[in-house]
Amino acid sequence: MPRNIPDRYFDVGIAEQHAVTFAGGLACEGMKPVVAIYSTFLQRAYDQLIHDIALQNLPVVFALDRAGLVGADGATHHGAFDLSYLACIPNIVLMTPADEIECRQMLSTAFQLDCPTAVRYPRGSGLGLTPEKALSTLPVGKGELRRHGKSIALLAFGGMLMPALEAGDALDATVANMRFVKPLDNELVRQLAQSHDLLVTLEENAVIGGAGAEVERAAATIGLKTAILRLGLPDQFVDHGDQAHLLASIGLDCDGIVERVRARLLDKVE
Repeated sequence: MPRNIPDRYFDVGIAEQHAVTFAGGLACEGMKPVVAIYSTFLQRAYDQLIHDIALQNLPVVFALDRAGLVGADGATHHGAFDLSYLACIPNIVLMTPADEIECRQMLSTAFQLDCPTAVRYPRGSGLGLTPEKALSTLPVGKGELRRHGKSIALLAFGGMLMPALEAGDALDATVANMRFVKPLDNELVRQLAQSHDLLVTLEENAVIGGAGAEVERAAATIGLKTAILRLGLPDQFVDHGDQAHLLASIGLDCDGIVERVRARLLDKVE
């Protein structure tokens, strides 16, 4: 790809702070830069992200690769914190694609917006879906219902949608593909809270300060009192290992989700 567009591609190596400030400079000159970077490495440019991009509301697209657990690369490369450290920054639109089709749509959406945007996607292969040839976009801040169930609603962010759908079948739960962490689909949260007894948020990000915390904050702001169970990465550094095994070990696979939801319901009954 760099050989095809040598005048549009800049490899700055491991100079993450420079990459972000450089992108801000390009945006100031009327360009639409895309910063392709690992989730864990953007942490190194957090000050530049805030002061050189977000504070000036510059239209820079952050394509965050390796969001969530990355497997063999281990604790230094897990993208465990991006939803937490990005959601608190003003002006940013934060998207979590569930598959390769949505990833393409969200990157296209981000490129059309006149503000800082971030699309975070996991390491590895997709689900085998064929992306549309057209560069279609998505309505900003809108999720979608993927399964209708009874008293439990699973609110999935990004790659958690597939295990959520599997768990939804086992629990006869409603499943929502939330898509956006910021702006959050508050109306969808309201609808789900008013029609279900328990909301369960699912994210491959630190459970502290992440997407689930945003759902909980939105519910409190709206004045909803529905019970919320937040599932995500635990408050510890996760070691290296096979991605599927790691997710299972922290209860973020289908079986783990079902077990933790049933345990919450049992606690409620008792």
